[in-house]
Amino acid sequence: MSYRRIRVLIVDDSAVVRRTLSEILSSDPAIEVIGTASDPFAAADRMREQVPDVITLDIEMPGMDGLTFLQKIMSQHPIPVIICSSLAEEGAQSTLRALELGAVDIIAKPRLGTQQFLQEASVRLCDAVKAAAAARLRPYTPHRTVEPKLTADAVLARATHAMLETTEKVVVIGASTGGTEALRSLLEALPADAPGIVIVQHMPEVFTRAFANRLDTLCRITVKEAESNDTVLRGRALIAPGNHHALLKRSGARYFVEIKDGPLVSRHRPSVDVLFRSAARYAGGNAVGVILTGMGDDGARGMLEMKEAGAATIAQDEATSIVFGMPNEAIKRGAVDVVLPLQSIADSILSHAR
Repeated sequence: MSYRRIRVLIVDDSAVVRRTLSEILSSDPAIEVIGTASDPFAAADRMREQVPDVITLDIEMPGMDGLTFLQKIMSQHPIPVIICSSLAEEGAQSTLRALELGAVDIIAKPRLGTQQFLQEASVRLCDAVKAAAAARLRPYTPHRTVEPKLTADAVLARATHAMLETTEKVVVIGASTGGTEALRSLLEALPADAPGIVIVQHMPEVFTRAFANRLDTLCRITVKEAESNDTVLRGRALIAPGNHHALLKRSGARYFVEIKDGPLVSRHRPSVDVLFRSAARYAGGNAVGVILTGMGDDGARGMLEMKEAGAATIAQDEATSIVFGMPNEAIKRGAVDVVLPLQSIADSILSHAR
């Protein structure tokens, strides 16, 4: 039986980047590069001839910027878009805005560096395209407005962590394609004294810090990019930094995170499996594991270990997932206690924490 390959259009003003992306994607037998374009106008002309399944899009381009082009695509003819961005702090906010507007993923522009870097970039890029091709696109929904964080919230967070006991619940969350908006929705629903949270979202380095800072302005809990030895506190979520694994550890009654280098695990760094396995080992029945939208099976093995260690485990349902791969793999392994729509997961976390 023959399968139609995933048709990709590459839009980038750099000829070197267009050529590198084309070579990487064309090396995968499941992917066909149907064309490249140096700007959105050339891309629009190309799309009149043949509609791609997935577009890789640079944000900073002459003539029309990528965000404007993305808005036009999403309003007129929605197609899965992957933002291909350089690893620059100043571009991170625009990239996060693109995710809010409907882009399904971010990848880092491949650098002409070491062989290992290009091999890892190839794995990530081809996986991102396959995930995007399977993604269920959603209309853009604006953020709700939130009250600025009040001093009382900060006092509450400080007051409770001194009373940490080994019965304190800790939440670990894993997400990939579609996860940035799913995490926003989930974390916005949590109260200021929610249990401490550690998150792995598949995302390149630099962007995780901007993403954490963005969430911190939207949520009642505080959100920050995790650093080694950060304490897991009530009222705070820690997001694993891109390109590093995050582990949950415990010293006496104190939970903390360890940030480590290492190989790709389940094709990812950070890996949900690494975080979940560490939660099984160090938190056991005091942990709550949540697996959200994403392609592949990262997190399924680790969630099964969590369940076997006595943790509560929750998976996002198919109807609200952009890509149902990761939750479905965990469900198929028997690792999941309950399958819930995204909007019900915050209440479930809180009921387990009580």
